[in-house]
Formats: sequence, C-alpha cells, structure tokens
Amino acid sequence: MGVFSAMNVAATGLTAQQLRMDLIAENIANAQTTRTQDGEAYRRKVPVFMEKDTTSFDHILHGYLSHYQPNGVKVTQITEDPSDLRLVYEPDNPDANEDGYVEYPNVDTVTEMTNLIDSSRAYEASSTAFNAAKSMAMKGLDLFG
Repeated sequence: MGVFSAMNVAATGLTAQQLRMDLIAENIANAQTTRTQDGEAYRRKVPVFMEKDTTSFDHILHGYLSHYQPNGVKVTQITEDPSDLRLVYEPDNPDANEDGYVEYPNVDTVTEMTNLIDSSRAYEASSTAFNAAKSMAMKGLDLFG
C-alpha cells in the first residue's frame, strides 16, 4: 500500500466517524422530542458502515487478493433504531395518547455518550494514522531534497 493510499484510508475513517459523532449529537439533542415533523416521537439514528469499493468475490476466486488495496470505509445508510419508545404517564401532556401515556424517544444518554467516546477514539486513531503517513511522505521528500 502506498503512502497516499494510507492517507486516503485514514481520511475515509475521519469522515465516517465525524458523521457518526454528528448523529450522536443529534440523538442527544432530541432525547426529549416527543413530536417530529411526522407527528411521532424522535427515533434514535445509527450509521451503517461498510468497506468502500469492496473486492468482488470473482477477484478473490481468481487469486487477486495478493493485489488487494484497502479502500477505506463509507456510510451506506443511516437507519432508525427499531427498539421500543419509552412510555411515560403524563396525562396533561398534549402529546399523550388516550391512556395518558407519552411516547419518548428511544435515546439513552449514557449509551450515546459511550458511543461518542468510542467514535472520538476511532477518529483520533484515524487522525494519527493520517499524520504518520504524512510524516513518512515528508521524510521521503527530505531524502531527495
């Protein structure tokens, strides 16, 4: 793998983790949102990661794996967490159903903060990898200068 390929892979990791952190911030900001534009409670959003431009099975079958170049990561979709919403008894709330319960988002702040720490560490690791590749490229240029 070349130095520029390494920087590209690290850059895709930075971009993916930044989007993940943005979604976590959105989840935390909407932890008490009982009514969205759709008229329902907010649902937690989660990114789905996948390898960017994956190698096809045909290439692996024909032995091209030795020439495999990693391509980084991409976000293929943003999904809504299908877990149950929290029901809280608040009969005076305008969003309460006929039984007096209000549906609150399925966002757990502790889980979101844990995911935020995980995402920030992954971002930091990608940043370190990018800077290491950049440093190697600069050292290589110094050899010719």
